[in-house]
This record gives sequence, structure tokens and C-alpha cells, in this order.
Amino acid sequence: MHFAYPSRKSSNPPPFRPRSTRLPGLRRSRIKTIGIVLFLVLATLWFFSNPRVPRPDPERVPSGRPPVVLVTVIDPTQYPNAYLKTIKENREQYAAKHGYEAFIVKAYDYDTQGAPQSWSKLMAMRHALTKFPECRFVWYLDQDAYIMDMSKSLEEQLLNRQKLESLMIKNYPVVPPDSIIKTFSHLRPDEVDLIVSQDSSGLVAGSVVVRNSQWSKFLLETWMDPLYRSYNFQKAERHALEHIVQWHPTILSKLALVPQRTLGPYTRTDQGDAYQDGDFVVMFTGCTKSGEQSCETVSASYYQKWSSSL
Repeated sequence: MHFAYPSRKSSNPPPFRPRSTRLPGLRRSRIKTIGIVLFLVLATLWFFSNPRVPRPDPERVPSGRPPVVLVTVIDPTQYPNAYLKTIKENREQYAAKHGYEAFIVKAYDYDTQGAPQSWSKLMAMRHALTKFPECRFVWYLDQDAYIMDMSKSLEEQLLNRQKLESLMIKNYPVVPPDSIIKTFSHLRPDEVDLIVSQDSSGLVAGSVVVRNSQWSKFLLETWMDPLYRSYNFQKAERHALEHIVQWHPTILSKLALVPQRTLGPYTRTDQGDAYQDGDFVVMFTGCTKSGEQSCETVSASYYQKWSSSL
């Protein structure tokens, strides 16, 4: 029986082949990735160093025409026309004196979808930002208030950088007396987009200043969200504001709290700071639609004061 043996290997093996110049696939992939990253870095450096390339502008600053829009919502279905006429006169004369715009609208112009009509103030402020896109600030002032010192511009009273810095109440409970959420201690005036005061029970929503900015539009649209309107807060939009500033740091981060007498002391001393002669604004908080404590009756003496000072 015969067996086939394997052929005997040569003692002279062929020489090694020259090493291939082609890199393995993995190394080629790494070099390609490095090349792309390097290209992107160089392109970015070129973009930011080339003066001919327009720079992205995060937000255009309005021209300030008008500087301030003074917004008031009136309700002719609930309050006497004679009284509301004095409110309109007050706003228009003040705005004309300082080159502002008075934006006086009716509560029923806005659909609050079943929520109290007081929510219309937020819609009116948002409307003003759209109607006057070049304004710098919107100041909302309720219909139960007069501007008493017509000589003071809002810039003098509040908006001037140094003035606002001196007024800002920092590291203080947002909702008195002992809210654990406090105003920011490091906030600078040029970072402020919302200015409010507080009385003895909470934030005052009847005299509010907002800067014309994308942030303020976000604030107003958040504040008047249908979800909040459906919550049936006891004090409607006022309690909604207190809720969002305590639960949303993004909103709290732009809020400046100022003394109540800066934006609107009261005729009643049991609810907050009381009006004193020489104050900028007076608010007839708690005044009624009719009767002895009607807004028309309570406001009469104050009307005489500001109208006679013109």
C-alpha cells in the first residue's frame, strides 16, 4: 500500500514582498476625521476673523420711537364713562408731555376665553409690543390709577441705569413675607426686562414695566398661557405671576423688584404703601364700580390735584 507524502518545502523561501504603502482602513478613517475637524476649525477661525463676514446679532435693539408705550385697559361696560374719560385724559397728557405713546384699549377687545377680564392686560401688553416694535419699554398701568407727577419721565423715575440700580431690592422674598424664593443678588440694571413692586400680600400686577425684548414676549406669552388661565387662581393674573416667577428661574432671572411707592402706592393704607403728596402714581386699590367707594368717587380729589398742576 502506497501513501502520498506532501512535497518537501524549499530551503530557499521567496523574499519578503515590499510593504504596501496603503494604510489600513481604520487608520485612513481616523485621518479623514482629523482632516474634517481641522477644516472646520480653520473655517471657523476664518469666519470670525474676516471683517467682511456679517456678525450674527442676537437681538436688535429697538430705535426707541417711541421710548415708552403707556398701556391701560378700560372697561366701559362696568365703569362710568365720565371716570374713564379722566383716565384717558391722564394717560394721553402724560404721554404727550414726554414723547411717549398712550395705548388705551377696551377689555372686551380681547378674548380671555372664559377667564376673568383682568387677564386682558397681558394681551394688551403683548399687542403693544407688536403695534410699536420700535419702542424700548411698555408700561402697563391699571384703570384704577392716576399718574400724579406729570413732570417726571419714566426714565427719571425708574429706567435710568443709575436710578434703577439704586431702587432694586435684591436677595429679598419675591412674595412677602417669607417666600424662600428671592430676587437675584447679582442682577444688573441692563439685564432687567421686568420691573414690578409688591404690596403687603404679593406682587403688584397693576403697574408693571417690561422691556421690548424677545424675553419679554416669552414672559407675556407664558404668563397668559391658557393653562394658567384655567387654574382659577384666586387673584387671577396676579397669582399666576407669583407662581411663574417662583417656579421658573428663567423668568426670575430678569425680574427687578422696586419699592411700591416707585410704581404705585395705594389710597388705602391697610394693603400696602400709602400715597403721599409728591409721589409719581396713586392707585385706588379696592375701589368699586359704584357707591361710596367707587373709583369715580375715590379718584375725584386726586383728579383735581394732577389736572390743576398742568
